[in-house]
Amino acid sequence: MPLKKCLLAILLTPLLCAPVRAEEGLVTFKSMSADLALALAGAALADCQKQGYQVTVAVVDRFGVTQILLRDRFAGPHTVPTATGKAWTAVSFRTNTADLVAASGPGSPQAGVRNLPGATVIAGGVMVEAAGTLVGAVGVSGAPGGDNDETCAKAGIAAIRDKLDF
Repeated sequence: MPLKKCLLAILLTPLLCAPVRAEEGLVTFKSMSADLALALAGAALADCQKQGYQVTVAVVDRFGVTQILLRDRFAGPHTVPTATGKAWTAVSFRTNTADLVAASGPGSPQAGVRNLPGATVIAGGVMVEAAGTLVGAVGVSGAPGGDNDETCAKAGIAAIRDKLDF
């Protein structure tokens, strides 16, 4: 209801606008279940293992909170915060981290992004979308090069794609 009409309605019948204000105060969003996030992480890990890579896979929800963390037994200790950071960065900036690498190079207007607390600007963080809505991100760390991490992350998403398109 347009503001002018709503104000008039408040003067005439206060109950007419109350439901509108209540609805505007609530937000509805989609979220991955723990089982779906685990399937995504497992598929990404399996893809990396198939290629001989020992990695850590992190899946975060749309708010950047870690849902699932899987670390292969020989993945380095640095891979845990790196995978989580990649996923958090992808969700936080709503951009795959490989794209942020290119956009935040030295001398670019976005170069400062690399210095923000918690930002991990290395390829391997990929957004997870369902029906055009951001529902989280996956981060992979430990393969030789961020491009290989990203390939595993995308394989994980592809493995659950049919469950995302709800």
